[in-house]
Amino acid sequence: MPKKPTGLEDVIIGESAICSLDEKHHDLSYRGYSIVDLAEHASFEEVAYLLIHGKLPSELELNNYVSRLIRLREIPKVLKNILELLPAHAHPMDILRGVCSILGSLEPETKTDEPYAIADRLIACFPGALLYWYHFHQNNKRINISVKADNTAAYFLTLLHEKKPGALEQQALNTSLILYAEHELNTSTFAARIAISTLSDFYSAICAAIGTLRGPLHGGANEMALSLIKKFNSEKNAEQGIHEMLAKKELIMGFGNRIYKHGDPRSHIIKPWAQKLSEKKDDFLKTFAICERIEKIMCDEKNLYPNVDFYSAASYYFCDIPACLFTPLFVISRMAGWSAHIFEQRANNRLIRPLAEYIGPELKTYLPIEKR
Repeated sequence: MPKKPTGLEDVIIGESAICSLDEKHHDLSYRGYSIVDLAEHASFEEVAYLLIHGKLPSELELNNYVSRLIRLREIPKVLKNILELLPAHAHPMDILRGVCSILGSLEPETKTDEPYAIADRLIACFPGALLYWYHFHQNNKRINISVKADNTAAYFLTLLHEKKPGALEQQALNTSLILYAEHELNTSTFAARIAISTLSDFYSAICAAIGTLRGPLHGGANEMALSLIKKFNSEKNAEQGIHEMLAKKELIMGFGNRIYKHGDPRSHIIKPWAQKLSEKKDDFLKTFAICERIEKIMCDEKNLYPNVDFYSAASYYFCDIPACLFTPLFVISRMAGWSAHIFEQRANNRLIRPLAEYIGPELKTYLPIEKR
């Protein structure tokens, strides 16, 4: 008897013109453009425009789009007040989900609204809202979120470190945002499409996606990957530790992917950036070497390859980004892909309502309570 798919593995549930996963040629493409070319030549804003609008922007269109995102970064005072009232120990993903929900009340989607405006608004303001909360509670500061920065990567790093970022850090983060921007019908994207298929509003679909991405088996994998890497203080220690974990059949975060059986093409793009950053930090012989030793063991002994989360985690670490902000960065990036899928679902909508094969007991006779 053939094995039945679990978790909808290998089940095609619809059509999409947004993203193609080509394992045979070890490639991933957005709207027909290879992720290799986009990561090498494009900005995150250019990729976001491509995903949402279906084409690469002209120079004028890109300049106008970037200017629009910059104008949309500021958030209402009432939202800042709420961010100050939220607890310092809250999970940053809960903060972003709350920001989305609150904006859905303050700036609700209506029939007269341009839906693309909401996508732009959330892409633009998520970094500032998140880091306003972060600095208020961690550093007792009310930061100015209207700082000058020409792109999302520079804006995030400037707000986080309160100074202009280095070119290498900015380029590495820009690349990471591109790599995380879209990935076909991943779990959070599917959640967004399910929510919007009910004819719910844009904000509700994004809240569903954020809640789904919060799980460690999806968005939280990069945070867990860094936790794994930082367990070890040397290559030898890493080799011993990984073998012990494998012997106990423990999950090694940052390796394997349900789609890619022969390696995640995004990993090959982000790894060199992690190496460059490690060399700049004079950390090459420690953390990066530990990463490579873990990778070698997993590849040689388990035939498992690093996914994008593994070396992204190292890159973020070398950029001095706190681990608790790794998954929120994923949200900021994936907003582009989620938005594209929401628009695509709306354009040819049908309520997503799958079936389940019943495996419970046969029909029973109801007995009065005194006879049970």
